[in-house]
Amino acid sequence: MELNEELKKALTELRKNDHKKFNQTVDLIVNLQKFEIKKTPLNLFIRIPHKSKDKKIAGFFESESQFIDTITDMDFKKYNDKKKLKKLVKEYDFFIAQSKLMPKVATTFGRVLGPAGKMPSPQLGIVLNADEKSINELKEKINTSLRIRAKEASIKVAVGKEDMKDEEIIENIIAVYNELVKTLPKDKENVKNIEVKFTMTKPIKIRIR
Repeated sequence: MELNEELKKALTELRKNDHKKFNQTVDLIVNLQKFEIKKTPLNLFIRIPHKSKDKKIAGFFESESQFIDTITDMDFKKYNDKKKLKKLVKEYDFFIAQSKLMPKVATTFGRVLGPAGKMPSPQLGIVLNADEKSINELKEKINTSLRIRAKEASIKVAVGKEDMKDEEIIENIIAVYNELVKTLPKDKENVKNIEVKFTMTKPIKIRIR
């Protein structure tokens, strides 16, 4: 409950800043302590109650799908051209794939999708069949999931947009925080503090204890 109140105060403060001409992103920063990120790198997907935007998703499938932008295995060879490959990776937020195509996807696209953190993964992004139900369920899951890949002791993740209601932003932050804490070796002990900011503002620090 206390965290809820602190977040409410922080958002009220952030909203006092000059209004920008664009819809700012709300960032959550979790600063860790007593925790060696190099020994235990974090890589997880967290479901949030309120999506902030629809992600742009493409699928690697055997045949063209009317439910999603598709790259069929017949198209793979044209992505041997590195420029085309880089352009493709920039164009989409997320990629999904049919499981039987994964070895070919890894060979053709892995060198660029991997480092960009966009490789379809068993956690979220692989379907057995490219039918309407499977694709739509996966799209819904992707749009309400955040990926956390941490390589340093400060984790920054976008949890919403400025035009969302405070309650929705707070529920998203608490969902992310609770799930993240569960994966840490010493639970809340590993959290030094959290910070909340909009794209163009300074962060507001919130103590956890």
